[in-house]
Amino acid sequence: MKYILIMLAFLAMSCNNKAEDAHAHNPDGSHAGEEIPRLNHTIWTDQTELFVEFPALIVGNPSSFAAHFTVLNKHQPVREGSVTVSLIKGDKGIRNTAEAPLSPGIFSPTIQPKEVGNYQLVFEMKTPDYSDKITIDDVTVYANTDEAIKALGAAEDDGSISFLKEQAWKIDFQTAPVVSGKIYDVINTSGVWMPSPGSVKSLAAKSNGVVDFKVNNLTEGTAVKKGQLLMSLNSQGLATNNLSTDIASAKAKYQQAKSEYDRKKELYDSKIVPKAEFEKVESNFDIAKANYQSLTSGVSGGSKQIRAPFDGFVKSINVSNGDYVAQGMALVAIGTHQSKVLKTQLAPNYGLTMENVQGIWYQTSDGQWANVTDSEGKILSIGKDVARENPLISVFAQVNAVVDMPEGSLMPVQIAMGNATQNTTIPVNGLLEDYGSYSVIVQFSGESFERRPVKIGKRNGENVEILQGLQVGEVVVTAGAYQVKMASMSGSTPAHGHEH
Repeated sequence: MKYILIMLAFLAMSCNNKAEDAHAHNPDGSHAGEEIPRLNHTIWTDQTELFVEFPALIVGNPSSFAAHFTVLNKHQPVREGSVTVSLIKGDKGIRNTAEAPLSPGIFSPTIQPKEVGNYQLVFEMKTPDYSDKITIDDVTVYANTDEAIKALGAAEDDGSISFLKEQAWKIDFQTAPVVSGKIYDVINTSGVWMPSPGSVKSLAAKSNGVVDFKVNNLTEGTAVKKGQLLMSLNSQGLATNNLSTDIASAKAKYQQAKSEYDRKKELYDSKIVPKAEFEKVESNFDIAKANYQSLTSGVSGGSKQIRAPFDGFVKSINVSNGDYVAQGMALVAIGTHQSKVLKTQLAPNYGLTMENVQGIWYQTSDGQWANVTDSEGKILSIGKDVARENPLISVFAQVNAVVDMPEGSLMPVQIAMGNATQNTTIPVNGLLEDYGSYSVIVQFSGESFERRPVKIGKRNGENVEILQGLQVGEVVVTAGAYQVKMASMSGSTPAHGHEH
């Protein structure tokens, strides 16, 4: 019985020791096993998106940041450069620099706070292309983990869609802020492309000769560069209208006229010959010189060369290789994609005038909307009369952006009319449509999204009016929204590809 009591006493002591061990404290005063709460912030500048995750800052604890930097105009990770993180209070602070990303887009500097309080957290990024500075205000440093847990609480699932930066960086992905913009009443119609004045140039034969193509497979639509040799005119062997003979004759006349001019000028300067006589000789010299220069211009190897006047394409070819052509005959026409005229027609009851037409948008071959004023295009004119056989008003606009659609092709057009109203707008590419209902993907933070129904109003080219569902300042996905939508339907959250 005595031994049984001793054994029970030892067991009781052992249980007490285990209980004490289970309630042991960490050096910072927190209980063992309690996880430090994690924070995340997403900040957008004009050039950069910063999504940063880090544990709550605690005195004496090194905190490592997972700072994701995205270049907004391409939505690609920052692949080169350094990031310095600073914890600043008043005129004092500490800092640490990550000299290079751990992986594309992700930098991991570390800070070890020394005192409790409210601070500014500043990220300074320097890359070969540009620099940016991002500040997060009111960041708290806590005395221990217990205080951080008490202040921040435990993380809860908010039901948002998780879509990692590593996923977004691998696809065609883009975001845009919700803004307050001008919205016009629009007329939906169609337009046709026409060549603009100066966008097509016909090249004519400047001498008689036989055509020799200098580009293999020269056909309509062939791309050409300014100054590129397209064909030559060779008159060697011809009994008449031989270019080499004409050049030799013109050279002889030019040299003779020059010799006479030089001799008469000396006499005229010495006041030996009258002015009228010298002016006649001078005129003959100028004519002979111009004729000789005209014949030799563009001549190489005895052939007249035909070169492209600008970058563009072959619009038409009027001769065949080996044809004999006379001077002045049209050989080839060169066009350019850089400038075209957009013609659209409307019923006269819309009251079209240059004053009430506020803008024209057209749809490009890839389905995007563009404004005719891009690249300094403009509305050229609006017709004043209608005909019985065509009772429509014509509207002409010049487009200086590259148009990769053939002349005569049709495309959807929107014409903005009257006075604008101010309302919430987003790019039309941000809309998701399901059987006539619309929704958007809203970005809460760098990796947190929500699918939200919206009510739309007028469409003005690349922008659409939002009547309900969004607030100015929110951020929506404009490219890659379908992939985020599919992530919401998968029912699982992908694992992170980096340490958090």
